[in-house]
Amino acid sequence: MDFVSIRIITSDVARLVDFYERATGVRADWSTEDFAELRTPSATLAIGSTRTVALFAPGSARPAANDTVIIEFLVADVDGVYGNLADLVPDFVTEPTTMPWGNRSLLLRDPDGNLVNFFTPVTPAAIEKFAS
Repeated sequence: MDFVSIRIITSDVARLVDFYERATGVRADWSTEDFAELRTPSATLAIGSTRTVALFAPGSARPAANDTVIIEFLVADVDGVYGNLADLVPDFVTEPTTMPWGNRSLLLRDPDGNLVNFFTPVTPAAIEKFAS
């Protein structure tokens, strides 16, 4: 089995795609106006409109209702990401902080309120863990 993607359901696909393109530097591939994907070498962030939910099961997903999942991105320079997003994110959950497990992390909420963590390994053990 391969873990392929996480899909966020939103009422404003263009707004959320714009946010993630700016935050990650990855350009989205649009299938329709209701669905886009930001593909990275290890996983894909899919963004679908509320109109796509009915294709699976009506009412099975609601936009802007996540309080349990953290979407995480491994980045080369978390402080650089912070600087890039400073004028876009009104309130960071946690500004860049080095965690006890060796990652420097930036925690924020995307425009729909989903929790997002950008992190850079900074200790030798964390760097080794994520070495490719």
